[in-house]
Amino acid sequence: MASFVKKKCADVASPKAKKRYTAGDVTFNIINYTVFIIITILCVYPFYYLFINTISSNQLSANGSINWFPQQIQWSNYTAVFQLSGLRDSFIISILRTVIGTVCTVFASAFLGFMFTQEKMWKRKFWYRFVIITMYFNAGLIPCFIINYNLGLTNNFWVYILPAVVQPFNIILVKTYIESTPKSLQEAAAIDGAGVLKIFAKVVLPISTPILATIAIFSAVGQWNSFQDTLIYVTDPHLYSLQYLLYNYINQANSLAMLIKSNPGLSGNSIANLASQQTPTSIRMTVSVIVIIPILLVYPFFQRYFVKGIMIGAVKG
Repeated sequence: MASFVKKKCADVASPKAKKRYTAGDVTFNIINYTVFIIITILCVYPFYYLFINTISSNQLSANGSINWFPQQIQWSNYTAVFQLSGLRDSFIISILRTVIGTVCTVFASAFLGFMFTQEKMWKRKFWYRFVIITMYFNAGLIPCFIINYNLGLTNNFWVYILPAVVQPFNIILVKTYIESTPKSLQEAAAIDGAGVLKIFAKVVLPISTPILATIAIFSAVGQWNSFQDTLIYVTDPHLYSLQYLLYNYINQANSLAMLIKSNPGLSGNSIANLASQQTPTSIRMTVSVIVIIPILLVYPFFQRYFVKGIMIGAVKG
């Protein structure tokens, strides 16, 4: 008996035996990795294609000769585009609307989602359904414009923030996520004398990081990519968002290429020669890269929360 016990203890203490793969396992792994590598290449290649065309010879790019590797590398496209008027102001506007809009949306979604889980909230079911029903009905463009106009939001920075604060889908995610957490945490805080706001700030928010990070991704991407609200509500050039400004630049790429060629700011001989190579294709691709890069830099920081947050927030229990 003692020897048997010693043998079992030795088995537990020893490292695990190396797993043996069958022919079926090896075949499955090869097919699995191959499929995912192909999907990854298909997802990454468009961004890579845009980038190598922006740093290659503009004439070769316009002729469609740049497909896999850059040729005659130069950075004049970015130098020229960043000298366009209004670009700095629009970049600041986009950064502000993304940061402020994301913070407001995340806070509103978290608070409303939390309140809709509180049984003592007055007319809780009515207000929850009142918010959710807006997912299925929309008054249309003209009524929305009239409302925002009467509220003084046209040609106003807050037109980017206030209409997007309450998002029913985000509220559903937060509510479902909170309902999946142990209710005893809130009850314990209430027994210790914590009020509703303190429970929300000290208990709910810390344990809701995954779902709030997921909502932050949704909101930040939506705010950064939005340009239609500028198109509809804003005529002041100082309030143009980056997306709207670059949307105009893409649509006016032909005239923009001529403008860059005649830009007096590019007075040096070598720089002037590079500027003279600007084409509508190079402008479109450079503008697209400028729009894409900021959100690509932010997304990886939230990636680790995304899958967990969206799965727990979407499925109760």
